[in-house]
Amino acid sequence: MLEKGFNQYIREIRIERKDNMQAVDYPFSLEAVRSLKKLELHPNVTFIIGENGSGKSTLLEGIAVALGFNPEGGSMNIRFSTEDTHSELYESIKISRGTIRPKDGFFLRAESFYNLASSIDRVGDGTIAGYGGVSLHEQSHGESFMSLLINRLGGRGLYIFDEPEAALSPSRQMALLRCIHDLVKADSQLIIATHSPIIMAYPHATIYRVDQGYQVMKYCETEHFLLMRDFLNNHERMVELLLED
Repeated sequence: MLEKGFNQYIREIRIERKDNMQAVDYPFSLEAVRSLKKLELHPNVTFIIGENGSGKSTLLEGIAVALGFNPEGGSMNIRFSTEDTHSELYESIKISRGTIRPKDGFFLRAESFYNLASSIDRVGDGTIAGYGGVSLHEQSHGESFMSLLINRLGGRGLYIFDEPEAALSPSRQMALLRCIHDLVKADSQLIIATHSPIIMAYPHATIYRVDQGYQVMKYCETEHFLLMRDFLNNHERMVELLLED
């Protein structure tokens, strides 16, 4: 596991706005961007949580592009573009690095995973071998996600996951927890945006909630945990309340 301080790949993220950038302009109008001045990262796992539309995915995209990843996902070596829609946020992101450099890296974003899989297929068999030897398109969405996580990510890496739960069943989300732990033990650092109360249960992580600023949350205090707990403990009454006229 990486140690806090200079012996971690990324120590903090800052946004430096130019004079002509207004808070009402996209992407600076998004809460996750507008309220961010400095974000200290956990040496192992940092979660960013919040409502849809808060700008979590846009922020992760900006961080990934600033680090040299392809906007639509993949490793540093993968370059493809199906549509140039990423924001210019990366130009304003400043990254404070530690003294050591990662040996591996990957940007996994659920919304463009299909495009990534197509790009890997076009490269050919040599690249597919690193993802389990079977085309990601020849597997279910969840299977292809797990195949990538298990076969491609080798540790000693910097990994950015944007809503990885999108393709995963609850049991596969639990399997992802184990993958995260194996990567942490192999000296990796992860930044993850998620809505999953299963995934964000990973222990000793830092959880930032985006809501009128950034708040550090304890897992059992997150809305995701509380809502899911209350629903499962009294699901009949909760459904009745939700469906009543």
